[in-house]
Amino acid sequence: MFSNYLIGLREGLEASLVVCILIAYLVKTDRRDALKPIWIGIGVAVALALGFGCALEFGSQEMTFQAQEALGGSLSILAVGLVTWMVFWMRRTARHLKSELHGKLDAALAMGTGALVATAFLAVGREGLETALFVWASVHAASDGTPRPLVGVALGLATAVFLGWLFYRGALKINLAKFFTWTGGMLVVVAAGVLAYGVHDLQEADFIAGLTSLAFDISNTIDPTSWYGTLLKGVFNFQPDPTVLQVTVWALYLVPTLAIFLAPVGFASGKGKVKVPDEQGSRGSQPSKAS
Repeated sequence: MFSNYLIGLREGLEASLVVCILIAYLVKTDRRDALKPIWIGIGVAVALALGFGCALEFGSQEMTFQAQEALGGSLSILAVGLVTWMVFWMRRTARHLKSELHGKLDAALAMGTGALVATAFLAVGREGLETALFVWASVHAASDGTPRPLVGVALGLATAVFLGWLFYRGALKINLAKFFTWTGGMLVVVAAGVLAYGVHDLQEADFIAGLTSLAFDISNTIDPTSWYGTLLKGVFNFQPDPTVLQVTVWALYLVPTLAIFLAPVGFASGKGKVKVPDEQGSRGSQPSKAS
């Protein structure tokens, strides 16, 4: 549940910040007439993400077991690739996000209503599709037959929306560079588990060999149905009897990816905090450097 809460919080906060920055800029520049197209674009993006998630869930139910495993494994690997790209991209661009969105919004205002709708749709839609895919892959990997993964995602998204509202009202300051660095690092750990489970799905679908070659089997020591087994499964997608290939892929992804992501080399460090301006035009400081 925690890993899914983290996904909802991390991805939802990105989308919330985008919405806050767009709306605050329009209010500050006295362009409230452009708010409606922005909300339309946001609404369409959310509807598309929900539709995509439903299509993944209900569409896969009509498939054979082998096809389901092949689809689940393939999409899990795709989701890990997208999330990995996203966390690195967000760490590099967090300090420029506000000015970048302002520039796009200025260009859209000059072009008209359709451009405003498209700007909001593209800004939020990408986050929504990534979230839907990664959430589906994570829930599919958990496969514990309970609604806890979805509850975790919902709580994470609700927290993100609340934090976004506090940003907009000017009631909350946070070092976004550090926030996205640490949550990004935790997402890399979650993604490693999703990747390993995706490989297991492909092995069960007979796409990849090695299903019977176990790296170890500690099922008698760690009961998957126990509270600690459930906790390990929910947070790390832990499996007490992984295959050799699963463990190999997990280690080859996690160790270098996390080392590169957390390494200070190539990334500036700073202490700036972000405060999204409210409708009275109060201004906050942008992070001058990414930590």
